[in-house]
Amino acid sequence: MIGAGRGNPQRIPLLRQIREDLDTVVARDPSRPRRRDALLHAPWHGLALHRIAHRLHLRDHRFGAGLLTLAGRLLSGMEIHAGARIGRRAFIDHGFGVVIGETARVGDDVTLYHGVTLGSRGWSRAGEPGVRRHPVIGDDVLIGVGASVLGPVTIASGNRIRAHSLILRDLPAPGKAVRIDPVRAAAHPTRSTA
Repeated sequence: MIGAGRGNPQRIPLLRQIREDLDTVVARDPSRPRRRDALLHAPWHGLALHRIAHRLHLRDHRFGAGLLTLAGRLLSGMEIHAGARIGRRAFIDHGFGVVIGETARVGDDVTLYHGVTLGSRGWSRAGEPGVRRHPVIGDDVLIGVGASVLGPVTIASGNRIRAHSLILRDLPAPGKAVRIDPVRAAAHPTRSTA
């Protein structure tokens, strides 16, 4: 379930990865049919800045990473912590309000819509450094508008999370999850939704 992109986000050169993200916008956004159109896709700018900030973060250049994160937030309306790992060919559509926390890991070919939160359940660091506080998202997952995936949960590859869902528990592979109304998912966090 752990995607190749999630385990090693630097397996391809940075410029190639940013170009690949741009090609993903062309392939998946009908309103951006050419690369020059995709260059105006604000979430792509935020993701490109995150890719650079993440590499600085890994090299312990936290101030530079923080500046790029701030620039990405101002430019795209998304807040992606420099420590978050995002796999290849990520597509963030209308990214305004997307929040991705420091210890989140996102697989390859993931789609996020606006207002998605991949966050923690509280402000505590939950112990020693390196403790995972944010979700792990498998490959080929789609997360709908306004959905929140909170805490150190794991979303198996191939899942589709409905708009405005609140996910507080692991979601197994599709076909094994119980599908329920998103409002009930928030009221009954012991049940899964996809």
